[in-house]
Amino acid sequence: MMTNSTRLLDHFHELTDPRRGEVRYPLMNIVVIAVCAVVCGADDFVAITEFANNRREWLGRFLDLSSGIPSHDRFNAILGALKPAEFEKCVLSWITSLHDVSAGQIIAIDGKTLRRSYDTASSKAAIHMVSAWATANHISLGQVVVDRKSNEITAIPKLLEMLEISGALVTIDAMGCQVEMARAIVAGGADYCLAVKDNQPTLRAGIQKFFDDHLEDDFANVPVRRHDTNEQEHGRQMHRCYYLCPVPDDQPDRERWAQIKAIGAAISHTQRGDQSECEVRYYILSTYPSARRFAEAVRGHWGIENQLHWQLDVTFQEDQCRIRKNHGDVNFSTLRRTALSLLKNESTRKVGIKNKRLIAAWNEAYLEQVLLGP
Repeated sequence: MMTNSTRLLDHFHELTDPRRGEVRYPLMNIVVIAVCAVVCGADDFVAITEFANNRREWLGRFLDLSSGIPSHDRFNAILGALKPAEFEKCVLSWITSLHDVSAGQIIAIDGKTLRRSYDTASSKAAIHMVSAWATANHISLGQVVVDRKSNEITAIPKLLEMLEISGALVTIDAMGCQVEMARAIVAGGADYCLAVKDNQPTLRAGIQKFFDDHLEDDFANVPVRRHDTNEQEHGRQMHRCYYLCPVPDDQPDRERWAQIKAIGAAISHTQRGDQSECEVRYYILSTYPSARRFAEAVRGHWGIENQLHWQLDVTFQEDQCRIRKNHGDVNFSTLRRTALSLLKNESTRKVGIKNKRLIAAWNEAYLEQVLLGP
């Protein structure tokens, strides 16, 4: 396994070992065992140790286990002491060496709270994390913890600094629709597609009036790009219309937004039996793409909930995890996102993530395939 060109060691050699004095267990043992175990279904440190004890012969093929398998307390202490930013950087280096991120990628940025990471005894609040998700490749590109005295608005720029976003289209929900955010994305060589809601009242009112006026005459007097989709899911009929227009010269508030070029509307008509509902969402963009591309950006951002957050909650039981010591909660979250990215990009088994984890636990050859890529 470790003779492969994508050896884990190549990507983790800059990871700082937090221990002082004589070290019994090599840091790479801790990292490799933890990654393998979480891929195979481990959701806590006890499970990681049990995995290692049951797969000792296989692990011994590429790790020096002469000092034995660390206890669950050792895993807890060491992974809790690793610097999250360093660990995240090393993991991303490894994942992107296995699975190239597509040029012109749509990158969705959104937040999620690890609900049971709070600790009443120490007054530690549940941590809230902002993640970046490559929608086409299904790869977690990074995450940062939101400071307990702050919010996503201050965390997102830190995440953007970690990422290589040049050439990408970055999507953020309404909270991230901030002038500074747009500037940061453009400065990084990327374009933005930002949802507009009531936190930008002047901007939203202008966009809403524009589309209300021109929908009446089917855009007879202004250029428009349009894309329609019809889907049936969960007993519902879904008809979605996407409209994209060059930003009008008289658009209120336009001068504040870096390189704004287009405004968009996504209208969803839902029919379930005799009940129907309509929802309209508005967007600003620093590019004027095709309507299909605009639709991909909108749907791709919704996908971070289903492809990342839902999987973490349902398949990886993230919201039930009680790890909270030092940086253990953040670093274990990185392990989960890494495992999910690896499993989503393994395409030979046409089963869900839950069953892929089971197969990896049962089949060492399949586990190697997940870890090392095609």
